[in-house]
Amino acid sequence: MRKFTTVELLRDLKTVTHAAAKSPVAITQHRKPRFVMMAIEDYEKLQHGSPDPRRAYRIEETPPELARMIEDGLQKILDGDDGE
Repeated sequence: MRKFTTVELLRDLKTVTHAAAKSPVAITQHRKPRFVMMAIEDYEKLQHGSPDPRRAYRIEETPPELARMIEDGLQKILDGDDGE
């Protein structure tokens, strides 16, 4: 992540906002990251966008079709069938 100081933000707003339009940038204050500036589209994706497809399930929450896939894969391993 690209970093800018608060002084750089005040002196060269155009450069910082152009960088933030491409990807989030860190704004540092007293040499420590304090803020993040990003395009509104990126922020809205974080707030309302499509959820991350990766998910961890508790055993009791696992969807039946996923549980079957896991069981089949484990059975193949136990049977010595590694798919090759």
